[in-house]
Amino acid sequence: MTVPSPRRSPAKYRARVWPGVLTAALTATVTVMPGFAVGALAPGIGSELRMSRTGLGLSMTAFYAATALGSPLAKRTAARLPTHTTLATASLIAAAVMLGVSRAGDAATLTTLLVVGGLGNALVQPAAGRLIVAGVPGHRRSLAAGTVGAALAAATLVPGLLVAFVVPGHGWRTAMTVAGLVAMIPAALTPLTVPRTGTPATPTVRPTASRSVGPVLALWALAAALSAAGNNAVATYFVQLGAEAGLSGTLTGNLLSLSALCAIAVRLAAGALTDRAPHHNPAVITAMMATGGIGLALISTGSPTAFLAGAVLAFSAGWGWTGLLLAAALRLVPDKAEHAGHTVQVGIYTGATVAPFAFAALTGAVGFAGASLAAATAAFAGAAATTAGAFLLRPPGRPTPASAPGGTGPSAAPHSPVRATGPTSGED
Repeated sequence: MTVPSPRRSPAKYRARVWPGVLTAALTATVTVMPGFAVGALAPGIGSELRMSRTGLGLSMTAFYAATALGSPLAKRTAARLPTHTTLATASLIAAAVMLGVSRAGDAATLTTLLVVGGLGNALVQPAAGRLIVAGVPGHRRSLAAGTVGAALAAATLVPGLLVAFVVPGHGWRTAMTVAGLVAMIPAALTPLTVPRTGTPATPTVRPTASRSVGPVLALWALAAALSAAGNNAVATYFVQLGAEAGLSGTLTGNLLSLSALCAIAVRLAAGALTDRAPHHNPAVITAMMATGGIGLALISTGSPTAFLAGAVLAFSAGWGWTGLLLAAALRLVPDKAEHAGHTVQVGIYTGATVAPFAFAALTGAVGFAGASLAAATAAFAGAAATTAGAFLLRPPGRPTPASAPGGTGPSAAPHSPVRATGPTSGED
């Protein structure tokens, strides 16, 4: 199928498209913040609302579960509404949820608000997928998707800053109010995502591929769930794992912040580099998931040195694949970009939903070392599922690298799902 490219100069193009991509990334950051903010402010919230650690954990799980379960509905909503409307709605829902949490007086109210926040969060990835396919040229889509994917790591930094600078003097309610006000900012920027030259919200495509990509997307969603489960579990219990390895709480906290920054940098760098040969994205994703699994295995050893090395690998490579997976999925179904975003989103948030309680149960049964090894096994299984999906895309009799997922290299036709044409497509 062919995606026509707008005929405008590259410089002019960048000036119009990248503000929209950054707006989508900011929106993705604030919409996932309710879950992270409640986790960061858990001591104050639990004490004032008389919630146990288990109760708070269930409330946070409800947020991630609502995102995963609400993703099919969000996919259909994002397909019908203009992209800027969808993103603005998601941002305002996040703001309302966090402002509501700042006034919550009981556990039921908190949990209900987090469910609403999870549903709003589900809108972002499908809308971001439409935005990327409609405006970003093929040779920059991995970078654009990596920019949006970096939001997950960025969303952990804001609550950390609130804990450090707002909570000590003003309490958790004020901190949550500030977070709610911050979440309104992307809503004001969403006009930047509106095409200025009449570019349609989704590209015009002609389906030519005979085989269904449904099984491929299903395997990649499974891969995302498995890898996200392993990494999210360790991220949730990172401080406790650090203590098991003999590290101080301060050092572990600083390492967590550094790892989050590293994860952002890796997502952006991986997107920029893989745009040179986007048909290799699934191979890079597989390598990243496997490397993250190695990092989780190192964490399980209990050695301080191995823990430090494992943390860097788990957070950088282990979480660096999210944007690349979105880009690879977009290349398979450019005419249904919201479906690609849904695929990645439902996988990641299913893993995030299962991880905390599964890891807690495993630690009770086999200890932190055994639970960390189980998380590593999940990451390796995710890498295997990614490879299996890539294998399904190989045309019979032509197992060449160029025919790998996305198939956007010059030798990918006629089996390539997408092939951009026009002056702005610069794919290798």
